[in-house]
Amino acid sequence: MNDQIQPDGSAASEGAHEYDHGALGDAEYTEFMELAVEEGFDLEDVEGAIEEAGHGPLPVLAVVGRPNVGKSTLVNRIIGRREAVVEDKPGVTRDRVTYEAEWAGRRFKVVDTGGWEQDVLGIDASVAAQAEYAIEAADAVVFVVDAKVGATDTDEAVVRLLRKAGKPVVLCANKVDGQSGEADAAYLWSLGLGEPYPVSALHGRGTGDMLDQVLEVLPEAPRETFAGAASAARGASP
Repeated sequence: MNDQIQPDGSAASEGAHEYDHGALGDAEYTEFMELAVEEGFDLEDVEGAIEEAGHGPLPVLAVVGRPNVGKSTLVNRIIGRREAVVEDKPGVTRDRVTYEAEWAGRRFKVVDTGGWEQDVLGIDASVAAQAEYAIEAADAVVFVVDAKVGATDTDEAVVRLLRKAGKPVVLCANKVDGQSGEADAAYLWSLGLGEPYPVSALHGRGTGDMLDQVLEVLPEAPRETFAGAASAARGASP
């Protein structure tokens, strides 16, 4: 698997359709579209409903980390476009934002959470609530740590939060721009979350290997049958 992805996403193959048939075979698709025409449905709405129904509910990946670790840059790298706000300032809480992403033919949702810092009273309550909710709602978590800085007290506090949640965690050791930085990433084994994946979110280095591991821990999106797609498509206005 390629270990690097481009910030603007991979180009779509020539001749690719705007919609796919979801879980429908060609014969089922033709049959269903003929029926939709007879019933007076808008075909574009129906095609979109079939595609979404065919994929079923998408698994959710939460990306968490304290400010200034490159978390939003990583989110932009994962989704293949610059949408996440790349401004992580201590004390600034941003709402959770959800994006859709795809890697190796599998689609999933990415939740970008605001960063947080630990003060003398512990993690700031409002920010911790945002992160805790995102973790609770997610199927898996990418925990982003600055490999150059190493594990901080705030990082250790997040580890405790993650252990309490019991969700699968992929540890992203960010800001590893070359071989020399991989030794810094190795120190993060001390967090007890398993293998740290050395990544440069800014340049794309190592992101592919990290995403391969993400797919290992994310559940598969359930597939639906012709009947399921038909049921969803009926929601389109004629």
